Amino acid sequence: MARDIPGVLDILFPRLSGGLVASINRKTFRFQNLVAIPEDRVEASRLQKSMLFELAVVRAESLLADERDHNWERLIHIAVERQRRHFDARIPDRLSDDDIALADWAAQNLLAMLRSVRAQYPAHSLSCSPSIPGLGWISSGVGDFSLGPLLIEVKHTDRNFISGDFRQVLIYWLLKYAASLERDEDVWTDCLLLNPRRNSALFVNFDFLLLSASSGSNRIEVLELLRSILDRDFEKWQ
Repeated sequence: MARDIPGVLDILFPRLSGGLVASINRKTFRFQNLVAIPEDRVEASRLQKSMLFELAVVRAESLLADERDHNWERLIHIAVERQRRHFDARIPDRLSDDDIALADWAAQNLLAMLRSVRAQYPAHSLSCSPSIPGLGWISSGVGDFSLGPLLIEVKHTDRNFISGDFRQVLIYWLLKYAASLERDEDVWTDCLLLNPRRNSALFVNFDFLLLSASSGSNRIEVLELLRSILDRDFEKWQ
């Protein structure tokens, strides 16, 4: 969803540049007793990196539902269908033992992270693929996970979190907020970015992130700016 509207995001969040991103990233942390995946192991895999780590997320979701499920053929089918929504997915002929080991490693790291966070929110249930409402010509979509007031997004990358990651969760939050005003629903207050590949995580408050990334605007002002942009773009096509 967020990949399709880069120009809109630049207008909404003009301050989300290198200096701010570097400042936010200084608050990253690691989970105890988890081991990051060595880059040489990742590079040695013949799977597309996006496919490898999509498979890891699917594996983690499967383990959350049923720890006895080890049907990798079913998991790769789900991963391929997800990748096809946004990428030119290459379907692997087969999974090597190393591919399975890497995907499972990343999945186990993600699973441990999610369980650790879930223990801190005992009154809430962990949800997979939370709904992200659409608005105007922006289509609806889904996130990775949510836990009560917390949106959880997973990034299996070899780098720190970047401006695109923050723009993505901000637009998710803004769309959720717009829907909450109409339906009198709760909206997430915080976001947790997880990188099981590097054992890296970042917790950030949405209002703080919005104020920092925008021109000092509050949520109502940014939402009204988004609506005006969408209305203008819609009129241009009439």
